[in-house]
Amino acid sequence: MKQFFTSTLLIFCLVVFSQDELLNEIDTDIVNLNYTSAVFKGLKVINFESTKLVADKGFSFIVSHRFGTVKNGFQNLFGLDEAVTHLNFVYGLSENINISASRSSNQKIYEVASKFRLVNQQAGKIPFTVVGYTSVLANTSLDTDNLPKLEFKHRLSYVAQLLVSRKINNNLSLILSPTFFHDNYLTDDFQGNSQYGLGFGGRYKLGKRWSFNTEYGVHLNRSENSLYKNPFSIGIDLETGGHVFQLLFTNSQSMYTNGVFGTSTGDWGEGDVYFGFNLARSF
Repeated sequence: MKQFFTSTLLIFCLVVFSQDELLNEIDTDIVNLNYTSAVFKGLKVINFESTKLVADKGFSFIVSHRFGTVKNGFQNLFGLDEAVTHLNFVYGLSENINISASRSSNQKIYEVASKFRLVNQQAGKIPFTVVGYTSVLANTSLDTDNLPKLEFKHRLSYVAQLLVSRKINNNLSLILSPTFFHDNYLTDDFQGNSQYGLGFGGRYKLGKRWSFNTEYGVHLNRSENSLYKNPFSIGIDLETGGHVFQLLFTNSQSMYTNGVFGTSTGDWGEGDVYFGFNLARSF
């Protein structure tokens, strides 16, 4: 297991796209040897990774916000007083490999990651697109004053995902995301260090530049007395030239995989959800 984690450090992650790529992909289904394009327009379905990659030598900056719960109404202005911010820088090493570095204000998480295409959906030959995703995270909010035996290794977490998507038709795309993640240090006893999840997601195109997205994650080995919930999110994608703007509601205030799968606390049934957005800009 340690050898696997060490290998993930050699790559970094993620993606976004250039303005020309976005405009060229609108309503384009089959390009380049009948490979299927525009399965997803965003690097993320909502919180989960999509099979989208940034173009070769492309660079993107992604700003994400998750505000506080809307449940408290005007007390916190429907969550607008309590924003969590995630900043992500993505570079395309090639058409099939992306690297990224990000920072989240939630637990002051730093993350380096890689995203790499293994198989591309091809008309009449290959039914799915398959992408790998790995990342290493460091929780810098842990305090040595409260944890005197804390070492740097205790701050680290790891993620490994296999992203499998299929564009069913010009309007509908689906994705399945088997996920493994490991936290070296746990702040509670609701789960073990090594955890497993399965993500489901979809995109339905509403117009030339609009789509409706949704996703749901199942945590597979959480303790029965856990206070955490399975993540569920809905959102709208809007393309505007060099931007992809995602407006969303979710029961997870975290924006990194371990937090989304492992520590989502909102309850849709009680109106305890968070409004947020992802904004990607290509350079």
